[in-house]
Amino acid sequence: MGTRFSGWIILSVFLFCAGCANITAPTGGRKDTTPPRLVSAEPGDSLRNTRVKRIELYFNEYITVNDPTREVQLSPLLSIAPVVTGLNKHVVVKIVDSLLEENTTYRLSFGNAIKDLHEGNAFANYTYTFSTGGYFDSLELRGNVVNAQTGIYDLDGVCVELYYSAENDTAVARHKPKYIAKADATGNFVFRGLPKRPFRIYALKDVNENQMYDGVLQGEMIGFLDSNVTPVAKAEHPVTLKLFTEIADTAVKKVIDSVKANKEKTGSGLKNKKQSTTKTDPAGYSVALDTSNAERKTFDVTGPIKVAISNTLILNKEKITLSFDSGGLNVPVAISFDRDTLLHVLRIRPVKWKENTVYVLKLMKGFARDTAGTDMLPSRYTFRTKEEYDYGEITVHLPSKYYGPNFLLRVMADNDSIYQKPVTDTIVKLAYLNPAKYTMRIIADKNHDGKWNTGELLAGKQPEEVIPYKEPLNLRAGFKHIIDFEKIPPANKPVIGGKSLK
Repeated sequence: MGTRFSGWIILSVFLFCAGCANITAPTGGRKDTTPPRLVSAEPGDSLRNTRVKRIELYFNEYITVNDPTREVQLSPLLSIAPVVTGLNKHVVVKIVDSLLEENTTYRLSFGNAIKDLHEGNAFANYTYTFSTGGYFDSLELRGNVVNAQTGIYDLDGVCVELYYSAENDTAVARHKPKYIAKADATGNFVFRGLPKRPFRIYALKDVNENQMYDGVLQGEMIGFLDSNVTPVAKAEHPVTLKLFTEIADTAVKKVIDSVKANKEKTGSGLKNKKQSTTKTDPAGYSVALDTSNAERKTFDVTGPIKVAISNTLILNKEKITLSFDSGGLNVPVAISFDRDTLLHVLRIRPVKWKENTVYVLKLMKGFARDTAGTDMLPSRYTFRTKEEYDYGEITVHLPSKYYGPNFLLRVMADNDSIYQKPVTDTIVKLAYLNPAKYTMRIIADKNHDGKWNTGELLAGKQPEEVIPYKEPLNLRAGFKHIIDFEKIPPANKPVIGGKSLK
């Protein structure tokens, strides 16, 4: 009996250990991707003739409220924003009901503020609506924002604001708007649930996110319409707002300064910027030439040799020579000089550069003297010029409506302007262009000053119109491109590619 009982004990222990060996950690199950579900709202949504001061939302799971000052917005805006708090499965919104206007529809948008506690799934795009009158406003206003200087949308953080038409243009600098909407990635915006009344409309690049225009010194941009806008049932004709940077000394700065004169000073908002300086070598000057290898074609035949000189009062041009190599002989070249005293740059150029040719620049002792009367040290530079095949070419066909002194053609290589002239022909050929990304635009030069002019808010002055060629062109060496300005080529395809310049 004792032996049989002992056997059962041993067998039980063995089976228990074997079972323990097969135990694995729980997998955790499928990841929760379901956002919280709203169970109830008190008071109920879409009430009329009601001045709501407290809203309570109940959810089916634990939630958290993230960044409510940005995500949660009551429209029309109040001078005191709603206070939003979340705890467990409960969200509470408190509104100063004494600020609510009569016969007005209010929409409380939560954006992505409400998320479940563990996975962060957002209860998105929920809007709570109530009206202090007996009806709901249902009109809309839509449009787009463009950068006035480029003619295209290439800005981040742009919002559009509505003010009552009875206010003047200083309102955008004095207080927050009644309605606000964000422009999307393509510059489009839409207001919904608006009343039938006229508004002033502004586009604003709001750098400090205070929903007011703080001027060019804060790095902000502004756009406006010359006339009021009135919402409609279905906006079939969108408005276009042109966003521009004002000149720093315009009247707008004076107005903003006077408006904020009684507020605590927080500084001008100017960031400390490193001043651009020309780096000079021990000789007291520097020359923009690549002399590392005379076999490499490095010098651009479309420009001059630039010599950066500081503290120089006297130049002896007879001690500056330029020559080129011809069969082993140095052939002197007649050169001209152009001096920029403001930038301390001396430009040297021959009548015409020879392509794919080795040149020698000599700066002999005494060619320049500094303010202390000391002669700068001599130097010698050997370099080779580029040739035609190192460049690209663009031919632009312009519509006849842009012909004449009222229009300028501007061509940009990356961020540098390489051509800006009145349109005197419907075909413009640009040769010897360095490989780069090129953009083009037509400027409506109303005052014939040969440049684009920005706008001014208080003067009611709009920026000059810009018509862009919206497709950037990647120009490669040895390629020709023919552009029809009013036609955009298919995406990811060259206009005309692979044609050698030779």
